[in-house]
Amino acid sequence: MSAAEHVGASGEPARSSGTDSGTEPGTDSGTAQWYRHFGTFDAPGSSPCYAEWAVGIAGDAELIRRIDLWPYNKRQPLLLLAAARFLGAQISPYRDFRNFLDGHWAAVSDIVLSRATQTNEAGRCTTLLPSLAQISATEGRPLALIEVGASAGLALFPDRYGYEYVAEAAEARTTRLDPAGARPGTYPVLRCVTSGPVPLPAALPQVVWRAGIDLNPLDVRNRDDVAWLEALVWPEQEFRLERLRQAIAIAREDPPLLVSGDLNEQLVGLAARAPEDAALVVFHSAVMAYLDGAGRTQFRRTMADLAAERGCHWLSNEGHTVLAQADGSSVVPEMDDARLRGRFLLLQDGEPAAIAGPHGQSLEWL
Repeated sequence: MSAAEHVGASGEPARSSGTDSGTEPGTDSGTAQWYRHFGTFDAPGSSPCYAEWAVGIAGDAELIRRIDLWPYNKRQPLLLLAAARFLGAQISPYRDFRNFLDGHWAAVSDIVLSRATQTNEAGRCTTLLPSLAQISATEGRPLALIEVGASAGLALFPDRYGYEYVAEAAEARTTRLDPAGARPGTYPVLRCVTSGPVPLPAALPQVVWRAGIDLNPLDVRNRDDVAWLEALVWPEQEFRLERLRQAIAIAREDPPLLVSGDLNEQLVGLAARAPEDAALVVFHSAVMAYLDGAGRTQFRRTMADLAAERGCHWLSNEGHTVLAQADGSSVVPEMDDARLRGRFLLLQDGEPAAIAGPHGQSLEWL
């Protein structure tokens, strides 16, 4: 299972094939709507370049026709854009980007068909940390972590990163947390703007065991895998690229256990390997859109079983387009779509806890 880039880009669009008399044929298809949504709602404010490219693609009937030749799950905006960046596409106006695609289409297609959006955003640990610390404190035990859709496993090191939580209130109070004994500059400092009663801990929780599941785990010691992770960072976000590199350096020191396979087939067996004297937490970010309704139902059933049998906790950090998938299924409670647009909903043991920025840049506690 791939840890997809934020679900506004990876979740399924409406599978409309209708046309409108005011649009060019092909530019009102489900794929075009997917790109238009990403360029209009998800990318602005984070990457003007991606916003322009995605909107340009949405209105480019010939390019939409080419994209529609790929399998459905390969048409997502971030996969195409990252493939182009992997091949050297630079920040540029859409016209120049379109020329780049024309000159590299065969290579772009090869990468799209062989890779997945396995963004490994360490910044999402800001979203998870308050819940993780709360669980550890309540149980009086250190943590054992399993991430489903783990990519290279960088989100499995919440105890090894630094944090700056900045309250949105007028006084803009900042809470700083650093890993004990670590030398400054050797770890990323993840910044998050908070609102509401976020239960910030006084210290980082202890993690004694960490593991992940992915259909194709990425290896932080493999040059091509690292280059792909860097290509998945959005343009104009050098700060994300820098913290990615710092997180990779930490993971290289002590790589987590990563299991290859489908999460529904591997989770129970992997959970059985976790130390029994630790509080077990299973978490995921921007992953559920890759499962169909039956797969999500099976996953929820597995989590319920693990909670009953092992006291396992579940943190779900998913984007708004997972609220209602094309097949009619849902993985999060009903919530005003406009409130979530472009952000994630964090559920702790099935209950809504917070609304979070897709890269951990904000946290609104409910």
